[in-house]
Amino acid sequence: MWNSVNEQISQAMHFDFKHTFKRQLQSPNSDKYFELRDENHRFFVKVAHLSDLERLECESFNLKLLTQESLFMIPDCIATGCNIEFSFIVLEWLELDKLPHSNWHTMGEHLATLHQKHTQAMFGFDHDNFLGPTVQPNRWHKKWDVFFAEERIGWQLQLLQEKGIELVDQDMFIAFIKDTLHGHNVEPSLLHGDFWQRNMGFIQAVPSLYDPACYYGDREYDIAMSELFAPLPDAFYTAYNQQYPLQNGYEQRKLIYQLYPILNHANIFAGHYLTEAKQQIDLLLK
Repeated sequence: MWNSVNEQISQAMHFDFKHTFKRQLQSPNSDKYFELRDENHRFFVKVAHLSDLERLECESFNLKLLTQESLFMIPDCIATGCNIEFSFIVLEWLELDKLPHSNWHTMGEHLATLHQKHTQAMFGFDHDNFLGPTVQPNRWHKKWDVFFAEERIGWQLQLLQEKGIELVDQDMFIAFIKDTLHGHNVEPSLLHGDFWQRNMGFIQAVPSLYDPACYYGDREYDIAMSELFAPLPDAFYTAYNQQYPLQNGYEQRKLIYQLYPILNHANIFAGHYLTEAKQQIDLLLK
């Protein structure tokens, strides 16, 4: 496989690359991460199953889009490819600053700047992509309440149902989500889509993002996602709200938006995430 990686890098970079050093890095999932370099060049390589090539190509597309549309430091995608067994993506190596980070206000300002661009009239994306390993449908919709109820919550409930798991009556709950979001006035923003602490960092104090799941939706989704697993420092939220204040009712909508990644974890890992998803659903229906 590494011959294929070397060839793809050589073609993309227009010089003959052959790695002289390879080191496996820690990975939070089933993908394998590597540092690859020769005497003068250094790359980050993510390796997955052959069947994951489409997911890696979506990642490449999303990274390029965020590079064009945002102020964040985004790793350049050098190449994607595969051999008969594996698929891979090669990214520019970015050396992240060591913890703790101190420039969270700029992270908040950069996200607000991205969200303030309203270049799309509808909600969705030109193609489906992935949240983690899960397909994320992005059919275009005129109404945000319909998009989120059907393409996000309904989709995840359907995946669970196909596994024989029914946490709630699907039709009833989709109608509830539509009704709850119906009065919320939303202008579509380009979202990172998986905006939490593990997918961000700083390079020489400049905010950086990676592992996106982009689509055009309600900006509050990125904020809600940032609060779910490990809330960001207060400086981030203060700076964001100074530049682009959240609308009234966010705290209620946040519970709906956070249900989507919880359901996704329930589909991937089952276990206690199924219990957490059921508790979140019950809380919303109270």
